[in-house]
Amino acid sequence: MMFGLALKNILHYKGRTVVTFALTFFSSLLFIVYVALMDGSHAHMLKSALDIYENALHIYKKGYREEGGYDYLLTDVSAEEALLARTEGIAAYAPRLESFALLSTPRDSVGAMVVGINPGGERRLSKMAEARREGRYLEDNDTNALYIGSELAVRLKVGVGDTVALIGTATDDSFAAENFRVVGIFKTGLFEFDASSAFVNKAYYDTLMLSGDMASYIVASVDDLTALPQTVNAVQAGLAEGLEAVPWTVLMHAQVEAMEVDSVFGYISMGVFFVVIFFVIMIFSFLNIVGRTRELGMLRAIGLSPRNVSALLLLEMLLIATAAVGLSVAVGAPIAWYFELHPMVIEGIAEAYRDYGIVDDQIPMRFDWFTIGWNAGVVFALNMLAVLYPIAVVKRYTPVEAMHHV
Repeated sequence: MMFGLALKNILHYKGRTVVTFALTFFSSLLFIVYVALMDGSHAHMLKSALDIYENALHIYKKGYREEGGYDYLLTDVSAEEALLARTEGIAAYAPRLESFALLSTPRDSVGAMVVGINPGGERRLSKMAEARREGRYLEDNDTNALYIGSELAVRLKVGVGDTVALIGTATDDSFAAENFRVVGIFKTGLFEFDASSAFVNKAYYDTLMLSGDMASYIVASVDDLTALPQTVNAVQAGLAEGLEAVPWTVLMHAQVEAMEVDSVFGYISMGVFFVVIFFVIMIFSFLNIVGRTRELGMLRAIGLSPRNVSALLLLEMLLIATAAVGLSVAVGAPIAWYFELHPMVIEGIAEAYRDYGIVDDQIPMRFDWFTIGWNAGVVFALNMLAVLYPIAVVKRYTPVEAMHHV
């Protein structure tokens, strides 16, 4: 009986029903889409940064990340590579030798980070080859070939085919100098990286820097990023004392924190929005329910208890909110799913936000049933809470007072 009476009231008060339904539907849909867009953008930003250079896991000698320099080089790279080869979950790996040197041309000189890499191995680990804008990528048999960042090339005023002199210090502290020819120019979109980085073939660089079987660190990718903690533990267990396996969450701690702070501000903005929505629905419900005081008094007079009246009003809101939130999920979930598979493209956004690690113009959403569920649940709960105060007000009237209410 109560369900039929609630349904009858919903259909009778069409204006109240339509406005409440619309407010609930659009606020829930907005919340679902906004959070999907925010989470998707953050995930894409981190993934871009990971794919470009950092990847999932690094192996260091303890102290390198804090101090750097040749005193903290890995000196038995073959042993660490053998460990990674037999560790389950490791997809690919390669050593890198990072050194800081002076790059000079007849026109200018710039201090830069010169990295010795395994060109073939790096193709499976990073997008450095895909970031090429001019010339070609490094090859495994290259000798004095230099693959240089676009902004660094501008600072040195060089192009593909030009010669750059490298002056640095070898691992035994002796003087190291060589002429390199620029074979390619890359652009990742990470401004500082493009302005200060250059790559050479590690096999040749080792002969110049006397760093055979040495590396600053080893970078590795994994088959399943969600299982990274277990993979890190497995690698760490096999490492020699004094070495450490560091996951990307630690390597990119500052960026992860920046994403979290941005998410917090996003939720605060949405929280303000929902406070407004809550009071709009509550005021609207208050006016509607108080306006029905005489009707509710009549129901009390024919036998409904105050609890029955409360249940009736709650049931009415329950039906409206369930329908509106359910429809918002039915509309919002496909939107999030579609734009996760087919990200929105805003031309020029990568250029505007390159310092934040955005390297392309795509803005994907993130489709996740759990997130959609709690987004919709919050809006549903706000709707139910919004009618509690109006119900408490009309329950104070006796049946006689209610029937004489003006």
